[in-house]
Amino acid sequence: MEKEQAKREIESLRETIEQNAKLYYEEDAPKISDYEYDALFRRLQELEAAYPEFDSPTSPTRRVGGAASDKFEKVTHRVRMGSLGDVFSREELEDFYHRCHAVIGDAAYSVEPKIDGLSVCLTYENGVFVRGATRGDGTVGEDVTQNLRTIRSIPLRLSEPLPYLAVRGEVFMPREVFRTLNEAREAAGETLFANPRNAAAGSLRQLDPRITASRRLDIFVFNLQEGSLYADGHEPATHTEALERLRELGFRILPEKKTLSDFPSIWNHVQHLGELRPTLGFDMDGAVIKADSFADRRTLGEATAVPKWAIAYKYPPEQQTTRLTDIEIAVGRTGVLTPTAVLEPVVLAGSTVGRATLHNADYIAEKDIRIGDLVVLQKAGDIIPEVVRSLPERRSGEERVFRMPQVCPSCGHPVSRDADGEGAAYRCQNPACPAQNARAIIHFASKDAMDIDGLGPAVVELLLENRLIRDISDLYRLRAEELHDLDRMGEKSAANLIAAIERSKSAGLERLLFALGIRQVGAVAAESIAARFGTLEACFSASYNDFCSIPDVGEITASNLVEFFAAPETRALCDKLISLGVKTDAVREKPADTLAGKTFVLTGTLPTLTREEASEKIKAAGGRVSGSVSGKTSYVIAGEEAGSKLTKARELGIPVLDEEGLMTLLGEKN
Repeated sequence: MEKEQAKREIESLRETIEQNAKLYYEEDAPKISDYEYDALFRRLQELEAAYPEFDSPTSPTRRVGGAASDKFEKVTHRVRMGSLGDVFSREELEDFYHRCHAVIGDAAYSVEPKIDGLSVCLTYENGVFVRGATRGDGTVGEDVTQNLRTIRSIPLRLSEPLPYLAVRGEVFMPREVFRTLNEAREAAGETLFANPRNAAAGSLRQLDPRITASRRLDIFVFNLQEGSLYADGHEPATHTEALERLRELGFRILPEKKTLSDFPSIWNHVQHLGELRPTLGFDMDGAVIKADSFADRRTLGEATAVPKWAIAYKYPPEQQTTRLTDIEIAVGRTGVLTPTAVLEPVVLAGSTVGRATLHNADYIAEKDIRIGDLVVLQKAGDIIPEVVRSLPERRSGEERVFRMPQVCPSCGHPVSRDADGEGAAYRCQNPACPAQNARAIIHFASKDAMDIDGLGPAVVELLLENRLIRDISDLYRLRAEELHDLDRMGEKSAANLIAAIERSKSAGLERLLFALGIRQVGAVAAESIAARFGTLEACFSASYNDFCSIPDVGEITASNLVEFFAAPETRALCDKLISLGVKTDAVREKPADTLAGKTFVLTGTLPTLTREEASEKIKAAGGRVSGSVSGKTSYVIAGEEAGSKLTKARELGIPVLDEEGLMTLLGEKN
């Protein structure tokens, strides 16, 4: 393909993908199937890899997440990201209204939902997204630009090339995404996120943007921080006008916002927003009321820590009382026993609840929760039903104190309490436990593990029930004709599943280590272990100190690894996998040692390499890439428009190289 032809196709693909992403994510009106969208996306990735000279920071492919960082660089906000005062009653809110009215008279107020997420500042230069930072303490936050790029509702390029613009928004995790994430974590025997806000916070601060990309975060923009919204210098007079202009530029602005003037109307809309909470696809913990006119805001001014022109009304969590009839125990993939309350069904926050989390044995003991108690129930983050407290004053004397079982309810094997710092976890020690086995197989087949498409929980249960498999190794003995007669498994589905299982054999050591479900070994740690040892056999021979020497492996994880590889059943299982053709070598090439022991920081735009490409080259040569400059930095690689990192490098006397200098170090001709 000629370069000009490739350039035209790349530009066309980018435009088509962005248009369809907007239809899907912002307007909820997709015009093409997921399959068609994925095909366009893969084609763009292929062309960008073949023609790196057409790389663009605003390409949709930048949203999939780049190389992992070791820390976040600090960012000083040019405009302070302040917080609001809180009120909790109609009387307090009415006092706020009258205080404002005494100064500015009859005026308009914006009444809008208070999204329960993480506040961030997005900065654009010449219409292009250049930096995103967390609020932090309001003055200094963290640079999470690469992670924010993965959020599809953040425009990488504005509809107009405005010279400079900074906006404030709230990053959140949609409720449905949160449910799916926690279901997957529960199936994997991992600790559940308490609420969508915690999940969003953990996702946005991942050092590996690929993990953030998989969490499907979203954002609403709610404020203009700095810069001009119009090329001709015109400035909006009101918050409402500014938000409408931000919408025109491509931002997703707050829903359900109204501009109102009298207090009864303001209070009615606050109540209306509260009633909407159970039906929304995101969490909101209050309503924000603020003077709409920027002139009125300047007149009202600021208090010591919060503005006088705005307030946040906080909704109380909805609670219901019901009876706890039983406590059931579920067994996770790693053997952890998790107690769940069985309740007399009650309607709570718009849905009927019959079960609720009890977290662990210590939680039950601390709250003195007994079987038969009347209990107070609420939804953590308006999502997960949880028992807040019991009502001992209403006991009849027939309630029973709960005790964790001494044997596993799935297999009858003895249960023991963890002594490795995980606190209240009780665990079945039987590696052949049926409940653990099912969850282990589900985890093994999951997307980030061996990625066996079509092997979900229902199919795994079906295979186990029909005794077609007993453990993960049996997956590789399955034949299509064995599956034809199973419920919901036709000839085509069976053939597709067998093909997916066959493909998974070549997933490599990186995915296999994660798929084996070693406690506290995630996908990133698994990659680091595979890079360090190269083969599964080498992992069996590794010592505690060997594992501790890996950057992504801590002391507890190292102990878990030693214990896992010392177990006879691990050797037996891995031997079966090897005999069945599963690849146990690392897929990625082992790094050379050309730059071993050297730490690099990249800043600015390089002539021919993207930062991701430069990072990969450094890592492939055994070097380490950091996100910030310190006394331990060996070299700073600087391109055009290098910023504060270059300044700090010069202050510390750290050698600064351009792209050509890096290529010389690598022994490559640029």
